[in-house]
This record gives sequence, structure tokens and C-alpha cells, in this order.
Amino acid sequence: MKKIYRFSMLVFVLLTSCKGVLDMAPDGKLAMDEIFADNDKVGAFLNTCYANMPVKGTRYFFWSRGPVNWSDESWDTDAEAESWIMSGRMYNGDASAGSHPVTNISADGGNGEYWARYWAAIRNCTVFISRIDEATVRVPTDRARWKAEAHLLRAYYYSELLKWFGPVLPIEREPYEFSQDFSTVEKASYYDVVKFIIEDCDVALNTAELPWRVTTASEGGRVHKGLAEAIKSKMILFAASPLNNAGQNLWPEAYQINKTSLENLKANGYQLYNQVNFPQTYLSETAFLGPNKNVNTAIYNEYFTQTMNYSAASVDRETIYQSRENQGNIWNIDGIGSQDGYKSGTCPTQELVDAYETIDGQPILDLDRPYLDEQHLQPNYNAANKLYNPNDPYANRDPRFYASIYYNGSKRKAMWNFAEAPESVENYPAPIGNRTRIIATYAGEPQTGIHPTMRRATRTGYYERKFLHPNSGNDNPIAGANWKLFRLGEVILNFAEAAAEAGQLADAVKAVNEIRTRAGMPNLPAGLSKDALIKRVRAERRVELAMEENRYFDVRRWSLPTEDLSKTDRWITAMEITRNANGTFSYKRRNVRGTERKNYTNKFLWVPMPLNEANRLRSITGANWQSPGW
Repeated sequence: MKKIYRFSMLVFVLLTSCKGVLDMAPDGKLAMDEIFADNDKVGAFLNTCYANMPVKGTRYFFWSRGPVNWSDESWDTDAEAESWIMSGRMYNGDASAGSHPVTNISADGGNGEYWARYWAAIRNCTVFISRIDEATVRVPTDRARWKAEAHLLRAYYYSELLKWFGPVLPIEREPYEFSQDFSTVEKASYYDVVKFIIEDCDVALNTAELPWRVTTASEGGRVHKGLAEAIKSKMILFAASPLNNAGQNLWPEAYQINKTSLENLKANGYQLYNQVNFPQTYLSETAFLGPNKNVNTAIYNEYFTQTMNYSAASVDRETIYQSRENQGNIWNIDGIGSQDGYKSGTCPTQELVDAYETIDGQPILDLDRPYLDEQHLQPNYNAANKLYNPNDPYANRDPRFYASIYYNGSKRKAMWNFAEAPESVENYPAPIGNRTRIIATYAGEPQTGIHPTMRRATRTGYYERKFLHPNSGNDNPIAGANWKLFRLGEVILNFAEAAAEAGQLADAVKAVNEIRTRAGMPNLPAGLSKDALIKRVRAERRVELAMEENRYFDVRRWSLPTEDLSKTDRWITAMEITRNANGTFSYKRRNVRGTERKNYTNKFLWVPMPLNEANRLRSITGANWQSPGW
């Protein structure tokens, strides 16, 4: 336990955001009493509590989407080209408590080294909370708001640790001292940690000086009451889930907390993003957002490719909290790799494509048993679906499909940094330049066809477009939007799940239909049983929250502690397409590569605590703190 805090005790005053304020004495030390006796230093110390907030999105090591690629949503093209990077190691099962891809790599954009970074942040928050009441603060409203922010930041960091590592955490209400007897430190249950997180959130919610949202650019990135409700919504849902509930029925509590959080968010101005605000871009002929310039497709893609403005009149009232940095120029590292010749990164899987219903609201596959074999090569089609045609698989789909995925035959107008070769039948001849290109993903297509190892190709027959501006490129360098860590759409689906599990079926249906209406999809069928409704709620989460880092955690929390992820994450499939001589296409499912992914076993339900920390805790407390299997 001592090492957990040593890092933060020594370096938090060195962070660059505070160097001008936290000037140190010649011996390199600055006493806490000195910090909290000066208004500016107090504010600067609060800034250190923000310093470990992650950027997420593509900012995992080497421009990866991290947990998106480690679930059944996508395949990372770096897994073969650079097998030593995070995804390659995860797929190969190259992970141990002493060297795990999530805990053992440098933190790019704050994504990684979570154990050390988040405990350092928790330490700073706890020190701040313990001293702020007696600190020198010029403006009384600042004291109250700053204290609330520290409580809320601590809640966020605890929620992140709990999501990744599970119930291996102590609860720190007061700062630990180096002279303390650490043998008395105890590991808290999952539910107790969640209750502590909620306690911190409630402090924030009960602080009048803390706003419900940030409306000025100068305060961009500061936490607020909306974030407190979003954290409560998510974490009580996680606590009630099979992996974490220790056999208790926590769904009634999860329902009540989510009901209140959702009501409070809506009462304070949060609402779904429900109109196209930039029609000149997203409804243009060259956006190619679905058949006939579908408005619902355009709304969805616009939302994820625009950064929320900090304004009282912001058009984005759905985003609750976004990262403080954008994602960079993602068209050349997380889109269609051949556009600029580098890499494609995130390639949506056939499993994700299968999850999108047809426009009449019918699932493609049977939700009880989607595949007839363990390798997902034999789809178990939904007999009630009359629109889906396996020989024309991308027609008549959910508008969110066209907003999220480039598939064989879709189009993109952008700068293409290559001249077309004769083998690209659909596009030849065409020079380097800004032009419309048909995205052909069939085997043998020289630029965008499926390929087993080429970095700029697709592994699965699909490319990610959800976060990619319709026309971005080297001649139109529009960066990926700031990552939306929390949004109202997720809270609505949190409530829907809790309501369904608690037997409040009418509330669950109403919440899901709110999401489906925005997407341009019909309401759920009437009269669904509880079990059938739970499956539909989970299916809606998979589509609405696709590639937003939720699926990785969802499939885990829906598992029992004794189960594994073999049904979802073991075998990942691609659509191998053959172009026939007459211009038609043949479609055949195959595994992305001929072997299973090995990050599906029971131990991968959790990320392990770093080995040296686990050994130290065992030595000090006599208890085993490590997650099972590690």
C-alpha cells in the first residue's frame, strides 16, 4: 500500500499546470501548510486533482481505441503489424500481473498506468478535502465549489479503478500517512465502494455553488453536477450486475437511483441531440450518410464528430462530460487507412454488424442464440425478419449502421493520397486528389480490400466511421471531436436496464423507445416478457453505444464471477467478400485469423493489480488482494 501513495506524495506539486504557483524551496519540497495558506496555491493544488483525467478515444498507446478493440466490437490492425502493442498482446493472451498491457504501458493521453495514476489522483483529492475547510481561500463560494469538485473527482477515479480492477480497493476517506499501520487496511466490497462513490457524488449534488453544467470556455473541463448524476447512474448499474452483486438483488436500488438521476438531468436541461445543426456538411450530397440523405443517420454522425461548445446556448445538450483534448487527425490512424497510407486501426467486426436491426425493427439474428457454432460462422437468423437478405446484407438497416460503419459499396468524398489501379474496378481510373471513392472491401481490392496483415487495410471487411468527419483529410484537417466520457443517451439506457431487471417493464420500454425514436427506428414490440425485454435492452446498448468503450465492460458485468467470455470475445469474425465476374458479390463469414483470441478466459474479467502492489499488500496485511487467476 505504501507505494500506491509514494508517487503522488512526491510529484503532484511538479505538474506543469501548477509550476508557476507551486514554486518549491531549494530543497525541492513544499510543505502542505504552505500550500493551503495561499489562495492561489490552493487552486493550483486542485488542478493536480484534474491532471490524471484520461483523454480516452483513440488515445490509448499507439493511437488505439483500447477496450473497444479488446471486446467483440472491433479488431485492431496493429495486432498483426505491431504485435508487441496492446491489442496484439491481448489477443495473444500475453498478459500477466507483472506485465499487463493495460497497467504496464506508458500513459498516452492519460490512458494507461491506471493503478498508479488514479491512486495518485485519489490521494490528491483526499488531501484537498481534508484541508480545504481551514485553507486560505479569498472567495467563500470558491471554497464550496472547489471542495465539491474534489469529492466528485475522487468519485470518478474510484469508479474507473472499480471498472478496471474490480473489488480490490480500500476506501480512503482520510489521507493515509506514511507512519500509519497499513496492516489494518481492508479491501472493501464492490457494493461498499460504489456506495462510497455515490456518497462523494451526493456531496457534489448538495453543493449549491457547483453548477449543473459548464457554460463558458474558460471553465471547460471542470466537473459539475451533471457528471455526478452520470457516475451514480453507471456505478449502481455495475454494482447490481451479476459479476458484482455478490448474490444480492440490487436492481430495485439501481432502478430508483437511475430514475432520480435521469429526472434530475432532464430537469436541468440535458436532452438527446435531436437535430442536424450543420446541414451543409451532414446532409450534403457528399456526406454519403445513408440512403437518401437520412436525417437520423446525419444526426447521429454529426453528434459524434462535433465537439461540445461550452455555452449556455450550446446545440449539444446531450454530452454530460467530455475530455479536455480532441482526438487528433484520426482519418489516417482510425478510419480508412489507405486514404493517407498509414493504418486503419479500428475495424468493426461482423458480430457488431450483425447487431444492427433492419429498419422495421427486427433483429437480424435470434437474440437467444445468435450463432449455431462457437466460432460464429453459422448465424442463427431471426425467422421473423423478412427484410434481411444475406446476399444483400447492408440494405434496409438501422440508420445508426450507416452513421457508424463503412461497408462494401459505401462511399466517401475526401483527399485520397493515391491513384487508382486497374484492379480497383469500381474506382479506376482516378488520380491522387479530393474525390468520391467507392469503399470496396472485397478480397483483392488493392486499396481498401480485406487483408490479413496490411496495416492500412481492413481485417474484417469494415471500417470505422462513427467518429470520423465525413470529409476530413490532409486537405481538410478536421480533428476527431473531444471524447464524450458521459452522455445522456447512456444514462437513458442505464435506466432502461435497471428498470427491466427490476420488473418495471413499462419504464424500460419507454426509455428504450426514446433512444430508438431519435435513431429513426420503430418502437419495441408490445408485450415483451421480462427476459425478452432485457435482451432487447442489451441489444440496444450494443448498437447505440457502439465503440464508445461500454461493450468491453458490459459483457464482463453481465457474466457471473465463475464464467468467461467465450461466447462473445473468443472468436471474432470478418465478412470475406468475393467480387464476381458479373459485378455481383458473394459473402462468406470467416474468422479474422484462424486462431482464437486468448483474452476471453475467466481471469480477463478483471485487469490484475500490478504484481509488486499485490505482493506488498499481501506482505503488509496478510490477505490476498489480487483478482482471481492472476
